[in-house]
Amino acid sequence: MEHILKNNNLEICIDFPLKNYQFSRFDWTGKIAAVKFKGIPVSTQEKISGDKENIYGKGFYNEFGIEMPIGFDDIKEGEYFPKIGIGSLKKEGKNYAFSKNYEILPANFKVTTEKNKLIVECESKSMNGYSYVLRKETELLESSFIIRYSLRNTGVKTITTNEYCHNFLAINKELMGSDYILKFPFDLNAELFDAALNPEGKVLVEKEKITFNSTPEEQFFYGNLTGNKMVDASWELINTKSKIGIRETGSFKTNKVNLWGWKHVISPELFFDLSVEPGKTIEWSRAYAVYEVE
Repeated sequence: MEHILKNNNLEICIDFPLKNYQFSRFDWTGKIAAVKFKGIPVSTQEKISGDKENIYGKGFYNEFGIEMPIGFDDIKEGEYFPKIGIGSLKKEGKNYAFSKNYEILPANFKVTTEKNKLIVECESKSMNGYSYVLRKETELLESSFIIRYSLRNTGVKTITTNEYCHNFLAINKELMGSDYILKFPFDLNAELFDAALNPEGKVLVEKEKITFNSTPEEQFFYGNLTGNKMVDASWELINTKSKIGIRETGSFKTNKVNLWGWKHVISPELFFDLSVEPGKTIEWSRAYAVYEVE
């Protein structure tokens, strides 16, 4: 089942926790599968060929612990570790791999609908001293939407991990190319990036923006665009042909911003580090504005 938040400007399609995507990577709470602005899509999916099996990312899916799996190193193979927003995953192998299909023990989910809002609560089972309640609220505003997170630690161990939204973006289904401009509120210095994968040289890194000289056929990736500096958590993507822009603004500062993409998609990722002691709650949000540009 899906839920639609809609007004004159935006249409947001959200899948319920136990519908469609139920793989072991992305958070199941409030799965924003697609967003349209005045009837024009501003999001896409991970694979250009589609996703009949519902195992890949799309829209504004988010993930906890892509490189910081909670309690993974403290357990034996065959035991379970928590994956926030999903449940518990069965450990296989010595190293965690975010793309691996782990066996899942689902958490308990509760969905509440209000006018212009969808609220999903995820209550985990206790696993090796870890347990939590995640609450995610997606609210539709006039020309924007906001995702509010609340994570309460109900266990006896501190929860230390991170969260990001993958942001599978494409405006009006247009392939990546010279009509796209991705802007950041900080200087970009490729020499300070953790990683740089641009095999065809079609992605251009300038001082405060990233552009394309043509459509990349191969995947591209840049790790940690901030060079480990603390910056405002924000980016802006503009398509000069469709004259539409979209901006994400986090309620936090970050020292980790990644960028992944392919011929049909671009994904700027703002990471939020979190550490929650037992009995404590942490809150943060991500606001998305969509608008016309001159």
